[in-house]
Amino acid sequence: MSFKDLQLNKPILRAIAETGYDEPTLVQEKTIPFVLNKKDVIVSAQTGTGKTASFALPILQLLFDKQDASKKGKKIRALIVSPTRELAIQIGENFKNYSTYTNLRSTVIYGGTSMEPQIDILKKGVDILIATPGRLLDLHKQDIANLDYIETLVLDEADLMLDMGFIDDVKKIERLCTKEKQILLFSATIPYKVEQLANTILKAPERIEVAPNSSTSKNINQTLYYVPKRNKIELCLHVLRNTIKGSILIFRRTKFGVQKLEQTLIKNGYRVDSIHGDKSQNLRQAALKDFKSNNVNILIATDVAARGIDINNLDAVINFDLPNVPETYVHRIGRTARAGNTGAAYSFCSADEKNYVKTIQQLIQIQIDVIKDHPYPLDPKEKPIIHKSKKTGSKYKKGRKSEASKKKKKRWY
Repeated sequence: MSFKDLQLNKPILRAIAETGYDEPTLVQEKTIPFVLNKKDVIVSAQTGTGKTASFALPILQLLFDKQDASKKGKKIRALIVSPTRELAIQIGENFKNYSTYTNLRSTVIYGGTSMEPQIDILKKGVDILIATPGRLLDLHKQDIANLDYIETLVLDEADLMLDMGFIDDVKKIERLCTKEKQILLFSATIPYKVEQLANTILKAPERIEVAPNSSTSKNINQTLYYVPKRNKIELCLHVLRNTIKGSILIFRRTKFGVQKLEQTLIKNGYRVDSIHGDKSQNLRQAALKDFKSNNVNILIATDVAARGIDINNLDAVINFDLPNVPETYVHRIGRTARAGNTGAAYSFCSADEKNYVKTIQQLIQIQIDVIKDHPYPLDPKEKPIIHKSKKTGSKYKKGRKSEASKKKKKRWY
């Protein structure tokens, strides 16, 4: 099937051709016709399957005939809600590329940066708004973002949105839009919470599932290292020196962990940058840009910061800390081996993470190869480290004088 068969018009087809895509991916093939027919849809698809284009292209097509209003007369007719700033920016770039030969205007709004420039653009008028929930509600409260004319509402990465605690915001945004709108819900997985949300806000939706949730690409070589927690950094250095070359994305569970590993790798002469929640949006964007343009070849990230980030030609993913949610493992390693390329995933497992390996293997239905030949093996008897708080308080029993006080000078009596 070609994009032409999907009833898209010439200006959009021309823009698609310039981005280098020849034919639609499976998710695009299945989703675009339903969106053009104004149906509500629930799409379950992993990142890297081309799902952004599966809503961006039909939305541009549906709005094409309404594009000639003067800038001032433009109303927001399509709203895309995204859980993270990086994802929102990426979706915005897609819309800009695909709308090159139309007069449709889109913009992205998100927290963590000044409101003023965002307010200026919205006042000038846009057709398509891509937004993170918090900033959208702030600007709506100030009467800047008018949602009275929304024809299509897209909830992207719905499972992540709910994991991040945005459920009430999402419901509120849905209520602020028109009743007649079409809703497109995209989610990598469809857990119970997402199912519940869909049941309350969608009308007779079409369901599209592309590849089962557990699928990991056959082109990814997955390996596992058992290692004491205290030796993970040494193992990481060992693997970087002896095993992996090229561009590498390393996942850690916490912001503190990201910073600690980044400092160590820099000291060891590696070209490294990082993205995590404490970094300003500009710094996160700069880090991503440096990584994509190969100024640095190692990027360390937390899951929330890295969700949905599109990086072509990624050679390897390292799970420095294993995720406690098995689906997260699938997302992480799915960053490599995209578009038919091959890639590798290396996971470091300490004693307290062994259960995570079990649930990951159950989900992906693959026994991950264990690499035993490395300098920091985990002793099979090694127990998870449990950090006990050090007791504070005096070492002296109550009512007893300290030795020092006993030796004091003679008493006055």
